[in-house]
Amino acid sequence: MYVGIPNPNIIMPLEKMKITNLDAFNPFDKTFTVLYNPRSYTHTRNVDYSQIPLLGADAPIVQFQSGRGDILSFDLFFDSISAGSEVGGTILDRAIFAANSLLPSATNLIDVRDYTSKIINLMHVVSDLHRPPELQVEWGTLSFKGFLVSCTQQFTKFDEAGWPVRAVLQCQFVAHVDLDKLFGSNPLNSPDTSEYQKVCQGDSLWAISVKKYGTCDCWRQIAAANGLVNPRVLRAGETLVLPAEVD
Repeated sequence: MYVGIPNPNIIMPLEKMKITNLDAFNPFDKTFTVLYNPRSYTHTRNVDYSQIPLLGADAPIVQFQSGRGDILSFDLFFDSISAGSEVGGTILDRAIFAANSLLPSATNLIDVRDYTSKIINLMHVVSDLHRPPELQVEWGTLSFKGFLVSCTQQFTKFDEAGWPVRAVLQCQFVAHVDLDKLFGSNPLNSPDTSEYQKVCQGDSLWAISVKKYGTCDCWRQIAAANGLVNPRVLRAGETLVLPAEVD
């Protein structure tokens, strides 16, 4: 049982991070308020480049391929035995935690997995959507929309009966990309929109030009649209932009 100076957050609670299930059908399952705010979070942005080697050159040609979704990472702390009313959640949650913190650990009434599972379940596939739910993470000025792609549970303390009472969840979210905002309102491959083609082994710009435009003379426009310095070097698996209009 915790004995000591009261936590000042009990008097003036801090704003808690909230994770909202944007696809929830049941409003009671829509928003989860964390018990404790993360100590920090990391926001990562990556882009992919391919390196095309040139014979006799000191360095390869670097060609942009695509961007990656932004990644938000943070750790969530859970404690069900020493936590008081300063924890986040509903009024009932706070009352339960406050009462439990006054009991000896041998009479613990809370299994911390009841709360960690609420985060883990956000990676379960929703049958009607055929994917896990889209989420909104909000905390102060932070607002991040995306999907929970990784969550590692580490249980660090147990009561006398072996129930977990303390845990840390390492969470990683990847940003949701809105295709309408990315490419505009027109669908891909429509007459007034550029097309995208993945390069296969043995492909050449001349052959792609003939297939797309009916002539091999448009290979220069394809090379220019993709920033290709050496049009003879294509990497299998890379994606090429095929301009909708060529001269």
